[in-house]
Amino acid sequence: MNGLTFVLLVLGAGLALLVFNHSSGQTFGIDNNDFGQLIYLVPIAGLLGAGILAGRRGSMNEALRNLAIWLVIILGLVAAYLYRNDANQFAGRMVAGLMPGRAVVVTGSDGNEVIIQKALGGHFQADVAVDGKNIPMLVDTGASSVVLSFEDASAVGIDTGGLAYTVRVMTANGPAMAAPVRLDEIAIGPISRKNVRAMVAQDGMLDESLLGMSFLSTLSSLNMQTDELRLRD
Repeated sequence: MNGLTFVLLVLGAGLALLVFNHSSGQTFGIDNNDFGQLIYLVPIAGLLGAGILAGRRGSMNEALRNLAIWLVIILGLVAAYLYRNDANQFAGRMVAGLMPGRAVVVTGSDGNEVIIQKALGGHFQADVAVDGKNIPMLVDTGASSVVLSFEDASAVGIDTGGLAYTVRVMTANGPAMAAPVRLDEIAIGPISRKNVRAMVAQDGMLDESLLGMSFLSTLSSLNMQTDELRLRD
């Protein structure tokens, strides 16, 4: 094993440790920021030494060229670690653009923000966890409450046969009767609310469940732009 291979192995192992211990904040009792600086400084020093030794065995131009190549590789690996969160967010937004309904989570100092891309039909749709089961829902600020279709209500375990359909609501298919219920939990990405007021539409009266204001009004902000919707916890 030559010196350059050893340096790359050390660097790779150090970066793997940083990623693995990211949530704990420490690696071998050292703060991850300090450990990260150590990881990319030690291999660079080793690489410089290897370049000097290589220069003694070959031409100076070849040694400098090899040194520059390995420096670029090391700096690229270090940059990949330092900007890993930005890369994850970029990948998430790419997936959300290709697969509307996929929520992109952005974590900031003032809380979590979920970004939803507009679907091809011009609406904002999202995969929402209702009592532990994911169902597609249309984000509807005009709906005073979360409204589940009859099929989705059955899918999440609600006894639709024992409900009292006493509330008159307006749907895309016209007026309908709905039954008031309480949902144990609704979550979209990391944003979760418990004991949420909701309604269940009668069978055949609602094609898609609605994420209405009984959930949306609990958020600190809801920012609708041309092609994306931002929900802040």
